[in-house]
Amino acid sequence: MKQRAAIAFLLALALYSGTPSFAQKDTLRVMAYNVLYYGNGCQGPNGYYHQYLKTIVTYANPDLLSMDKMASIPVSDEDKYGTAPKGFADSILQYALNAAFPGRYAYCTITNAARSASGAALFYDQRKLGYLGITCSYVNITDFNTYKLYYKDPNLARTHDTTFLYVLPTHDRSGDENENVRGVQIGEEMKGIKAHFTHLPNFINLGDYNSRNSDEPFYQTLVANKDTGFRFSDPPFYPDRKLSYPANWDHNTDFAAYFTTSTRKSADVPNSCGTGGGAKNWYDHIFISQWIVNNTNYIRYIPNSYHTIGNDGQRFKVAINDRNVHENTAAPAEVIEALYRMSNKYPVMLSLEVTQNTSGISPADPEIANPVVFVKEEATMTVEADGTIVIHFPDDVIGQDVKIKCTDKAGNTIFKNASKVKEKDMRLSIKADEGVYTLNITGHHNLILESTFTKK
Repeated sequence: MKQRAAIAFLLALALYSGTPSFAQKDTLRVMAYNVLYYGNGCQGPNGYYHQYLKTIVTYANPDLLSMDKMASIPVSDEDKYGTAPKGFADSILQYALNAAFPGRYAYCTITNAARSASGAALFYDQRKLGYLGITCSYVNITDFNTYKLYYKDPNLARTHDTTFLYVLPTHDRSGDENENVRGVQIGEEMKGIKAHFTHLPNFINLGDYNSRNSDEPFYQTLVANKDTGFRFSDPPFYPDRKLSYPANWDHNTDFAAYFTTSTRKSADVPNSCGTGGGAKNWYDHIFISQWIVNNTNYIRYIPNSYHTIGNDGQRFKVAINDRNVHENTAAPAEVIEALYRMSNKYPVMLSLEVTQNTSGISPADPEIANPVVFVKEEATMTVEADGTIVIHFPDDVIGQDVKIKCTDKAGNTIFKNASKVKEKDMRLSIKADEGVYTLNITGHHNLILESTFTKK
């Protein structure tokens, strides 16, 4: 009788917790990869790069694959900003991902509200996950979309309950001099998230953050947010506790195993599209919410699973495939070579354990039903009576470098300038005859303003 009572107690406890002891487990392998303009031919023919990615994916076996800094894909027939071929995401599926694992992958909605030359795409294992849409979005140089997916729990038909997973692919502004720009990008990204959730659910924020150290404003916004409900964890620091704060990983060999930049020694070999110098910095991260750390809602981080694919920890200022110093055995030779060819960045990966929901009991969903919607503020221009052009920039463009070009109806350039935006208003005096002109302002790979005006 005592044994029966104990079993009944454990069963009741398991049902109450929402994670019954007899529930089956599944694994989600999450990968983030800066693919260096994959799609625009910068490095070479796309067909070659489909094969490189196929080799990498066959080895890494991801269930979620975020690819950032990919050539932007046209979102319509009228889209003139895409730099990859129309339908390029389908080519990736056909010739790379599903060529590695037939019928396995699909992709989330692709956007380009930033009118950028590059962007991010999120691919997922459609056998394990379903895609529900974009929950929130922020635009600054590129699009920052939060994608909502759900786990295809085998018990879903009976329990009508499963767990959601939110994924935000990220690529912020590069350069030592752009800490403030990165801070604004991630700060505004988090502002949008806070408008859509009461606290972080099962949430992954991943990609290339161009980070130099843990004191960077954007990094503190993520891991030390004043609102503790919106704090992310960087797994090697917590919960793995392999590293400790404060941390400066810029050219610091103590972090060699985590370096993601660069896979190449020379900036011109195998092509001149990316950076060289060997592995010397840690730009790419996968941040996870506290719900995932604490296994609050059927998904938990598997301890010590975070790693840099293909980095054996002995690549400091050495190419990934350099055998002279030390042969790289962190992955099979063909994978190492594919990583070298595919991008100047190493991908990063971690694994999540999913517990199937057999009880239909879940924590309250923190997603807000009718959130505040932030409308993207656009740059505008006015022409004063004396012909002076005034550009009105949004706050989040301040601090960014821009290129300004004015052309006549025939396409001839009559004015060209490069400048850093220091204030909301920029005044331009353009000497030109009477006529119709087009003013074009671009930022870091994106269009900020294109406007036609008449000079009298």
